[in-house]
Amino acid sequence: VQLQAFGGGLVQAGGSLRLSCAASGRTFSIYPMGWFRQAPGKEREFVATIDWDGGYTYYADSVKGRFTISRDNAKNTVSLQMNSLNVEDTAVYYCAASRYGASRNQVNYNYWGQGTQVTVSS
Repeated sequence: VQLQAFGGGLVQAGGSLRLSCAASGRTFSIYPMGWFRQAPGKEREFVATIDWDGGYTYYADSVKGRFTISRDNAKNTVSLQMNSLNVEDTAVYYCAASRYGASRNQVNYNYWGQGTQVTVSS
């Protein structure tokens, strides 16, 4: 599976962005997917995950209630709707496909997109 994330940009605090991740390959629908992010000078961290059919989602506490992960297996895409953004959300956002189920653990993900920059200004 090859993944390409897009949709990042510059937004003011309180605003919204929608990230998308396009996947190639016919087996996309069998993979749980996740979003991670890496802020400058920090380690990459978990943001959200969704299982193969969208029936299960899980979020980091820092984004719960503000971000929504979803997927469209017919279009081979997974999205991250981000609302009420704040400056702490500034990071490069990565989508990834998991081998071992919807998980917050990065080691379970074996396919990664190239990342898309999200910058939130105050």
